[in-house]
Parts: sequence; structure tokens; C-alpha cells
Amino acid sequence: MRAILLMFDSLNRHLLAPYADTVVDAPNFARLASRAVTFDNFYAGSMPCMPARRELHTGRYNFLHRSWGPLEPFDDSMPQLLRDAGVHTHLASDHLHYWEDGGATYHTRYTTWEFFRGQEGDPWKGVVDGLRDGDGPPTRRQDAINRSYMPTEAEHSQTRTVDAGLHFLQTNADADRWLLQLELFDPHEPFFVHERYIARYADGDPYQGPEFDWPSYQKVTEPTDQVEHARRRYAALVSMCDHSLGRVLDFMDEHDMWDDTLLIVNTDHGFLLGEHGWWAKSVMPWFNELVHLPLFLWNPRTRGADTRRGALAQTIDIAPTLLRYFGLEIPSDMQGHDLAAVLEDDQRLRKGALFGIHGGHVNVTDGRYVYMRASATPENAPLEEYTLMPTHMRARFGVQELADWGPADPLPFTKGLRTMRIPAAGDWLSPWRHGTLLFDLENDPGQEHPLDDPETELRMLRLLADLLHSADAPGSQFERLGIPYDGPVTQEHLLVRKQAEHATAFAEPMPTPGELPAGDLLNRPVLELLHVPAYRTVLEEHLPGLVSTELVAFPAELSLLDLARYALFPVSVLHTVATALTNVPRAACAPAPPPTSGSAR
Repeated sequence: MRAILLMFDSLNRHLLAPYADTVVDAPNFARLASRAVTFDNFYAGSMPCMPARRELHTGRYNFLHRSWGPLEPFDDSMPQLLRDAGVHTHLASDHLHYWEDGGATYHTRYTTWEFFRGQEGDPWKGVVDGLRDGDGPPTRRQDAINRSYMPTEAEHSQTRTVDAGLHFLQTNADADRWLLQLELFDPHEPFFVHERYIARYADGDPYQGPEFDWPSYQKVTEPTDQVEHARRRYAALVSMCDHSLGRVLDFMDEHDMWDDTLLIVNTDHGFLLGEHGWWAKSVMPWFNELVHLPLFLWNPRTRGADTRRGALAQTIDIAPTLLRYFGLEIPSDMQGHDLAAVLEDDQRLRKGALFGIHGGHVNVTDGRYVYMRASATPENAPLEEYTLMPTHMRARFGVQELADWGPADPLPFTKGLRTMRIPAAGDWLSPWRHGTLLFDLENDPGQEHPLDDPETELRMLRLLADLLHSADAPGSQFERLGIPYDGPVTQEHLLVRKQAEHATAFAEPMPTPGELPAGDLLNRPVLELLHVPAYRTVLEEHLPGLVSTELVAFPAELSLLDLARYALFPVSVLHTVATALTNVPRAACAPAPPPTSGSAR
């Protein structure tokens, strides 16, 4: 028996024909649905990229104990378990996060692997002056350099990755007991795609400004035509992904692989393209556009072409499914389930599904309701990292971060090992700002109207607490969320109504820059404004947290407009501050003089 796992990144379910009425031209996804089982209730677990891949390996949630990071020494890794049992596992990918500090232990779990460079500012081609000169952050300048080395579709890293996957299939068409994980970074931003796909969406595109195919992770402030342009670029990249999918399906047809080869097509999470007034992911609540995912599965043993399944399933189920397909037992630490039960008769796998990001909302769905539990306080504390591999995405933990670590007692899944317990800062993007939210997907599939329904909230909160215990969540998570670790969960622990006022305020859409006075000041770095006494007085009155707390540690280049886009304060406050800044007399706008040598101490 053989298996192919074809994984995309940031693939939106609601833009694929098997799931929705869509303008996206992706006929091979429809073709796939006719050959496989389509899952209607498949959810992410841990986000974003590498936390999702840790789940893919380990079959258990990542986000309750750990942010972005490597596989841990105590982790069960599905590809390694298969490798050790004599199943050849091969990874072909252009996902650049595998060769950063926070992903460095993943690819070595496979028997063989190959990588293709150039995505999303990957530090690939060295053009010194090109990186030193120009506008924008270094990652975007590097991305422009990388694109220049992929002038044709054949040279695009997605194409080269699929070429490698097909080469593996061609080489091993007559071999048995192998898994190919063909993993494509697209359609992750930036939406770099060649002209023949762009041309499919060119008619009626009114946008005439500079290229806009890389939205930032923040609220939408761009005009409608620019938003639509980005959506068209995303659609074009999905069409390229569809073409790559078609190449794999063609190979399976031509080599008669459907009788002995399992096929899974999945993604890690979605991407907001202006829905709910947001771009991208991570900094806002985890709406269904981000977590309700496409999944297609063909198992030659259970078959079921052109059928659908409604059981609540998750990313953590993929590892157990592959292990059992190859005849291996599922390790006791895995929380996921073999999806064969769903394929055979749509059995119920779980009563609820958890999902979220470390330090963000902890979310639960029962398939109808989604409950997004925010932190009980703005401080979003206590928040802790449990790890033996202290690295972030692109860097090791800093000395200051490690100064207060202490040994934790072994967790149920750490194989008796004590981990480091490291305090983590949670106030920068605290979920408290967005509030605790409850949605009824049956009557409000777009999640546009949060519910205030104490009876339903209490039921979902109790479900959340039960699942947190089942997932071995540390006591600090319960405390952060305002849920008793021991003892009953009651009406006094509900938060929807308590947090509704500020949740509504922070959810207000951003105005366009032209709708605000003092635009030049709103775009100026906050730390620069703080050096002008008159402007500092305005900020002290309306945004005291920027002056009197450690929020002054945010990146130096961020402006008031940037901070509002990240929802660090409500739009109503932005309007108030903008008006106050315009009323500052021009004579009072001089920067404070530098200290004299005699006064410097």
C-alpha cells in the first residue's frame, strides 16, 4: 500500500467549488471531489504554519502548551514511526519555515526529503545592493529578489516542487510501502503567480495602483478596488494550485493508482481576504474562514468516491489515519482518531473540537456553535511555554526570555521528562480586546452576529473545560481564561455579556486613511510623536497605555494607524486622537530639546 499527502498552505475552503459557489477557476478540485470523500466538518487545531505541522506529526494539539517551535524530543512523529516500521517516507516541499530555527526538526523525521527555495522572502539569492536599497522591510525586498529568479512558471518554486513529487512517483511507481508528502507553500501570501493565471481574472479589475499581492496581518484600510485586486491575485494563485493538483491526479489516472494508493488533500488554515474587516490570520479571532478547512480523502479500502461526510474531524486525525492505513498502532499520546471510521459509516469521532493559537482565544465547536473564549483580563496572563526546544520561528529564545524559566513537572505526554516552563508575554495581542464570542453557524454561517445566550454559552464553556482537561492543558490556561481547574463551571464564569462592550468597540471596521484628520501624524511612528511634548500630552490623555506601560516596547516603526489596524485600541479612540492632534497649535509641535550635557545623568 502507498499514500500521497498533498498539502497546501492557506487554502480557503469557501473559495473551492466543492464547498461553495465561487468565481475561482479550479476544476481539478471539483474533479478530486468526484474521486474522493469530501469532509464537510473538518477543522484546524493549532495555528499557524508550524504548530499545524506539529499536529500533523504528533496527532495532538500544540497551542495549549507551546507557540511556534520545533518537534520536541518526546514527540511521536508519524513520518518517523512509519520510517522506523519500514515505510519509506519522502517530503518534497517549498515551505520555507522548515529551514528556520522553529522548524528545523521536522524534515529529518522523513526517510528522504528535498526542498525548493524562494517563497515569501526566503533568504535565498544574495543580491547585496538589492537587499540594502529600496522601500519596505527586508523580507519584502528579499522576496522581490527571489521573484526575479523565477521569471517563468517552470521556474516557480511550486512547479519545481510538484516536478519533484512526480519524479518520486515515477521512480517508485512499482514499489510498495511508501508515503509521499508533497507540500506546497501556496496559496500562502504573497500571491506571486505568473501571467497565464492572472489573465483569468483580469477582466473587470478596476485597480490601477502599485502591485498589491501581499496584505499585512491587520484590519483592512485599503479602498474597495485594491481589496478586490488582492482577492483576484489570490484566486489566480489558487488556480495555479489547482493545476498542480491536476498533475497529481493525472499521474494517478495514468498509472492506475486508485486501487492501492491512499490520497489526502488538505491545508493547515485559511486566509482572510477582507472578511470581517481583516486581512490574513493570527491577530484577530479565528473565524471559520480560517479554521473550517477543506479535506478530501480517498482510501482504496473503504472507497466512497463522490461522497460527503459530516463528522467533526481535525488535523490531529491525519497522523492516526496514516499510521493505521499502514498497519501501525496509534501511540497512546495521540489525541486524534483514524478517519477510516468516518469513511465507512460517518461515525461520530468527538463531541467537540478545540482550535486556536498560543496566547489567543481558546475556541471550541460542536459542529453547530463556535465558542471563542478570550482571556479574563487584558493582561492575558498567566501564559507559559512548555518546551525543551526554546526557539521561535526565526530565532532562539532571547536571554531575557530565558532568565525566569523553571523546570515543570512531567506532563502526561512528555514521556516522563520535565520541560522548561518559560513565562510568555501575552499582552501585545491579547484576545481580551476582541472579547469572548459565541456564534450559531446554522443561523449565522458568516459569523456576523455574536450571540448573547447564557444557556448555550454555559453548555459550550463546560464542553471547553472538559476538552481542556482531555488535552492535558496546564492550570495556567484555565487561570488565563477564567475557568476553574477544579470544581464546577457555573454562570458566574460566563464572559460574553461581561466583555460585550469592548468587544463591539474593537470590532469596528477601520476607516480609510482619507476619512481621518491628521493623516500625516497618524502615519508617523508613535515613538517619534512621543518626543513632541504637545503630541505626548494628547497620547497621555487618550492612550495612556502607550506612554506609561511596557507597550512602548512595540516595534519602533509602528504608527498610531498601525496600532489601530492591529486592534490595540478601538477605532473610536483613533478618531478622538486624530481630532485632538489636529487641534494642537502649530507652535507647540517642535520636538523636545535634547538634554544638555550638564543634565544628563
